[in-house]
Amino acid sequence: MTDLKLTATTFYGLEQVLADELQQLGAKHVKIANRAVYFEGDLGFLYKANYNLHTALRVLRQLKSFRQIYKAQQLYRAIAGIDWSKWFSPQQTFRIDVTGQTKYFKNTNFIALKAKDAIVDQFRAAYNQRPDIDLKQPDIRIVLHFKDQHLDVLLDSSGEPLHKRGYRTKTNIAPLNEVLAAGIISLSGWQAQKSLLDPMCGSGTILIEAAMQQMQIPAAINRQKFAFENWSDFNSSLFELIKNSSIDKIRELPAGIKLTGYDKAPSAVAKARLNIKNAHLEDFIRIEQADFFKTKAVDSELFLLFNPPYDERLSIDIKAFYKNIGDTLKQTYTGSEAWLLTGNLKTLKYVGLRPSKKTKLFNGKLESRLVQYLMYAGTKKIKTTQN
Repeated sequence: MTDLKLTATTFYGLEQVLADELQQLGAKHVKIANRAVYFEGDLGFLYKANYNLHTALRVLRQLKSFRQIYKAQQLYRAIAGIDWSKWFSPQQTFRIDVTGQTKYFKNTNFIALKAKDAIVDQFRAAYNQRPDIDLKQPDIRIVLHFKDQHLDVLLDSSGEPLHKRGYRTKTNIAPLNEVLAAGIISLSGWQAQKSLLDPMCGSGTILIEAAMQQMQIPAAINRQKFAFENWSDFNSSLFELIKNSSIDKIRELPAGIKLTGYDKAPSAVAKARLNIKNAHLEDFIRIEQADFFKTKAVDSELFLLFNPPYDERLSIDIKAFYKNIGDTLKQTYTGSEAWLLTGNLKTLKYVGLRPSKKTKLFNGKLESRLVQYLMYAGTKKIKTTQN
């Protein structure tokens, strides 16, 4: 099979994590960009990437690239010059998304409208029929990515973003995105060498993603549909082969390693347990109703990874809450390694502990920090490093 030019998108700060994932899967010519990774692979690898990647939001297939697009007629001719019947039929629906930046067009709506006209006119001329636009659940998603005059025309092979794994049917306020959860697990370096505790587990996302990563469970194993299944060149037998091969690589957790979640809210505990059951991981993850501030470490060496609430809208005293986090870690979790993600940067000064590492991330448009605290016994000093 001919190799395709592909792009996987992700959150800011997770580009290297995604590149590492792609290389482990067998991608060729991997190159890191801003919130994206470029790579190459055949059609089977496109299926494999969608099915397996834990830290990708979408996988895009490049159809064509144009160097000089700065007038409406140039845009129309470029889009009209692509044979769209190779990808879908006039009975299917489509949508066009415009990304990137260009100073040569009024707005993204104008670009999308001009491109839509080119596609519709082509189908009407060839079949005397036209495909309809569907902005919510289209069969085909076309992405026009501009960088000044340069235009890449891409097909979105994923459809719904890949963070929609299919297991999370119940969430709490401001749930952590599954891709970001998978990313912070990788950045923390947890590899089932210690038992993992999420002391404020909410809907259980961090624990589910951790189990899936370490057990090599494909990220999309519970997902029902991908956009590439609507393409004219979809190879269902090849996709089944890719899925079966990926499932064959699933492994057990190391003996003695426990994955545990605490939450003091009964509703959160119920949601987490349901999501864990949906992910078929109830044999590997235990959820307890408990107030972290009243707990003690159950192992002498423990790995904590959590995303505490940080929004004043949640009716908590942020300063007192984060001080309690620091006090609990210091007093009852000595010998543990703790990682904390927050989208409210001022909360970190309330913890009262010196982080040994800080990593800048973005949760959507919200600037965040992933910080590490090494809870040494005694007064051992920790040097601060930043990424």
